[in-house]
Amino acid sequence: MKRPLTVAILGCLFIAVGLVGLLYHLAERPPDHWILLISFIRILAIVGGIFLIKGRNWARWLLLAWLALHVGISVFHSLSETVAHAVLLIVIGYFLMTPPASKYFESAETP
Repeated sequence: MKRPLTVAILGCLFIAVGLVGLLYHLAERPPDHWILLISFIRILAIVGGIFLIKGRNWARWLLLAWLALHVGISVFHSLSETVAHAVLLIVIGYFLMTPPASKYFESAETP
């Protein structure tokens, strides 16, 4: 089955967000004492985006968990940040779970 445009866009978006965030945090001087964990989380976004484009079902669940983690982290920051991340989770979840995307992930998993 042909990849839905929304899956391609979201995959590229997660790759870009992961790369930009990774480079941003690696360039910080002095480095944040959480740099290893932050880098790991950013790399998860990159890996998830790549495999989302390839149609791996586990990648969409990884990216939804990644966004849910950001909702949880943003609770400790501000209400507006929490709401923004929650809205992103809902919108991206919608596009990754609707029938066109679900069919794409099912067809990509079967040999």
